[in-house]
Amino acid sequence: MAVLKLDAHGADVVALQQALKAHGFDPGVPDGDFGHGTEAAVIAFQKSEGLTPDGIVGPQTRDKLSMPAAPSPAPAADITAKVTTTQVSRMFPQTPIGNIKTNLPFVLQAMHNANLGDKSMLLMAFGTIRAETAGFEPINEGRSRFNTSPNGNPFDLYDNRRDLGNRGAPDGNSFKGRGFVQLTGRANYTTFSAKLGMGTDLVDHPDKANDPTIASQLLALFLKDKEQRIRDALDNGDLAAARKLVNGGSHGLNDFSDAYHVGERALPEA
Repeated sequence: MAVLKLDAHGADVVALQQALKAHGFDPGVPDGDFGHGTEAAVIAFQKSEGLTPDGIVGPQTRDKLSMPAAPSPAPAADITAKVTTTQVSRMFPQTPIGNIKTNLPFVLQAMHNANLGDKSMLLMAFGTIRAETAGFEPINEGRSRFNTSPNGNPFDLYDNRRDLGNRGAPDGNSFKGRGFVQLTGRANYTTFSAKLGMGTDLVDHPDKANDPTIASQLLALFLKDKEQRIRDALDNGDLAAARKLVNGGSHGLNDFSDAYHVGERALPEA
């Protein structure tokens, strides 16, 4: 549901300003511009009503002001049929174009099937691939000091990670990161195998996470699980928050952001 906040404009803001004034919280002239005066009036009203004083007019504040609920935005248009290898290659300057030509159709189909084929979510998907597997192909996670102990077996530092659902050796190596989103850990392989309708097949055969079709479906499912929070972050221009929702941190943020911004210019509009 749409919200009103600082720098918003239009008829909805006029209605908000009029409602604030009617409740005794004068935002100034009802000019349709959500400036600092309107924000201050909203915060004062929220404090008066025991709401979180964040200056953002969401459903609760609207309700207290007796304003009609904001209409839900129309679904964003699917552009998967318009996206080309050449356009996407601009987001991956160091990647062999053959990799993009081979794997792009699988990614576009998976995003279309998950109703994530609009420009914003495609930019999110491509940015994620750039940050996770810059070669635009599903790959195994590489060994590093963060997953393998000195002179230890590959990925032994994952073996007993309870947060990943691992149960000891050889789970670390068996359920290392794979695919476009680097799916990691027995728990994630189990969860997403079921969501893909594969039963336990992905757990029994974890290398299938690198199959282009399955890797693309995993990417789409992972983004779908956090779709609204990702969309909110992108709408606010907060690419760091969007990246964190996928990665859990800021790893690859520069590559993600670069791909996203290049893609804003390269990908077609609806």
